Amino acid sequence: MTATRPNTSESHFQSHYIPNTTDEQAEMLAALGIDSIDSLFADIPAEFRNPPLDLPAPLSELEIQQELGGLAAKNRPMGSGPSFLGAGSYNHFIPAIVKSLITRGEFITAYTPYQAEASQGTLQVIYEFQTLICNLYGMEVANAGMYDGATSLAEAALMACRVTKREKIALADTVSPAYSAVIRTYCQSQDIAVTTVSPSAPDLDSETACLVLQYPNFFGYIEDLQSLTDAAHAQGALAVVSCDPTAMGMFQTPGHYGADIVTGDGQPLGIPASYGGPYVGLFATKQKYIRQMPSRLSGRTVDKNGKTGYVLTLQTREQHIRRERATSNICTNEALYALAATIYLAAMGKHGVRQVAELCYHKAHYAAAKIGELPGYSLPITGPFFQEFVVQCPVAPAEINAKLMERNILGGLDVSSQAANGMLLCVTEMSSKDDIDALAAALSEFK
Repeated sequence: MTATRPNTSESHFQSHYIPNTTDEQAEMLAALGIDSIDSLFADIPAEFRNPPLDLPAPLSELEIQQELGGLAAKNRPMGSGPSFLGAGSYNHFIPAIVKSLITRGEFITAYTPYQAEASQGTLQVIYEFQTLICNLYGMEVANAGMYDGATSLAEAALMACRVTKREKIALADTVSPAYSAVIRTYCQSQDIAVTTVSPSAPDLDSETACLVLQYPNFFGYIEDLQSLTDAAHAQGALAVVSCDPTAMGMFQTPGHYGADIVTGDGQPLGIPASYGGPYVGLFATKQKYIRQMPSRLSGRTVDKNGKTGYVLTLQTREQHIRRERATSNICTNEALYALAATIYLAAMGKHGVRQVAELCYHKAHYAAAKIGELPGYSLPITGPFFQEFVVQCPVAPAEINAKLMERNILGGLDVSSQAANGMLLCVTEMSSKDDIDALAAALSEFK
């Protein structure tokens, strides 16, 4: 079977995947003043314009399954051995009830609840999700969800600019590099300046729209959120905080410290690591800023018979209102994973969430103490931390991680660019004492 590419410049060409007819194509080309479709791509060098399709021979369904199975076998599943990798995607226990419920037909096939009368179940789930996120973060209102933690934080920064009518964002240098990159991407086309500041002495002024923080920060440590929030407010800026929801099981909420907008990634709440996604973004704010909040909001009301009903109370997307008044181009709320997070939180309850947080905390501190005693290793950052911490290694972390993988131990993230020979280790409730001891024993071989 040979794959061929049709000549798009011929007038008789008609693709099955292009809805316009050859006559319509000719009309558009005439309006543009060109004589062929290929002329549209004249700026692309010819050798890259129509490359030959070097496709493998076709396979049967059985052969495809065998090939894909072989590729999958090359992966190292997180559950196949100890894992100490975090940095935004965490290995937490997921109760069986989560997958059992979200894979029911009425949930897994559900679409955007445009028709409230036909979407009461979905709208109720969103309403419960919003309520739980408000409780978790200590905020007054939460939306139906965002794409993930990075885009939630970027949208929060843009929202702060709208609220304050300023165009300068102060970004703490302890925020996740991946999150920081997304913020800069969102801002570069809107002429919004992004400056990096140190949380120990944030350089803010009257032009600053917001101070963006992470809690715990990217390195796992707890910063003085109260003083940082006060510093932002002193300049008329908002305090925007990206917060790990699991940590809220034992630490004070951002709302307690007066944060104005709180975001996060819902991945720790019953969602598998899944190669980095899809996840669900969390977004909460103060009631007075609700009109500038992106995404949508589900509300509870009563119908004409006095029975409880759910509706989309607020839809500030460009699909629903005039484009120039839209707050965001977020086009979904990741409803299925919002449901997963809702089921997880309901199943765990406040005591279960607290127990998970305490296990993460104590196991991480046990690991840090044990590794810190090893010759050649140290903890370069001082202060309280949650489930992640930085270890300064005697050799390059890449070398250590390669050796750890030979023992089927997934090591930490190489953060040598931020700390010399630094490795960011994560310990959750899934890490047993034997796992931690095995990690320490393996690390002790490097001196």
